[in-house]
Amino acid sequence: MNTAAYLRRLGLSGMLTAPISAESLRALHVAHVEKVAYEALEIWLGRPTTVDPVESAERIIRGRGGYCYHLNGAFSQLATALGYDVTRHRGGVQPRGKEPGVSGNHLVLTVRGLPSDDNPGGEWLADLGLGDALHEPLPLVAGTYRQGPFQYVLRPSEVAPGGWRLDHDPSGSFDGMDFAPAAVGMAAFADKHHELTTSPASGFVRVATVQRRDAYGVDSLRGLALTRLGRGAHSVTLDTARDYYAALADVFLLPLDDVSAGEKDKLWRKVYEAHESWLAGGTA
Repeated sequence: MNTAAYLRRLGLSGMLTAPISAESLRALHVAHVEKVAYEALEIWLGRPTTVDPVESAERIIRGRGGYCYHLNGAFSQLATALGYDVTRHRGGVQPRGKEPGVSGNHLVLTVRGLPSDDNPGGEWLADLGLGDALHEPLPLVAGTYRQGPFQYVLRPSEVAPGGWRLDHDPSGSFDGMDFAPAAVGMAAFADKHHELTTSPASGFVRVATVQRRDAYGVDSLRGLALTRLGRGAHSVTLDTARDYYAALADVFLLPLDDVSAGEKDKLWRKVYEAHESWLAGGTA
């Protein structure tokens, strides 16, 4: 992995020689969630991916994003290369109306050894792969935390002994996320990644979703529905391919320079047809 190129992608070239600290971790986390979109458009483009963090990092360097395995996997690779003590954990995102659990449908990161005034213990939850959730790392300490317009609760998990539970803001896209305390390798997520990127029941397969967080809210694109939560809240339907690709480039910083004109035509047709199916009461 080209660490210098990754930092340039984040606009943080100077971080290559910066001291390891809680403030530096925060800067890395914030830059990543603001500049690298949460997206799974490779599924809709027919391009298989893996959970290899180096592969994910290289794709990010080329201007793309990813979903939890890609974003947190790549970030863990970057942070480790910079000297941070990063641990990967098996997690489980709880959709609205579902039971909590640690199904492995989410990769979680913790970072140790970074004491600060607000976190003397020095252990942090770093999670760039929740789409519309964290903007900054959270102290791995039970409590209520506000980031911009959203409020989160971090507490001991009731389903993962020794683990933790993040309760999402009520306006968020899911109820919460639990993770187990044990360290795991990326291979632990390979089977679930295959399921999430190929199964017709997967939300990533059914709906082309893109999200990007900033300090004041989150922008979300589900199919053709573009929504802003937080400052400047609004919702609009993108009716043309031109509007769709303009939103990807301008709102989500995804110009898709690696996607040909022919691929873009096919992607638009698939997203448009899925949206029409949803309007007609289909499964999209």
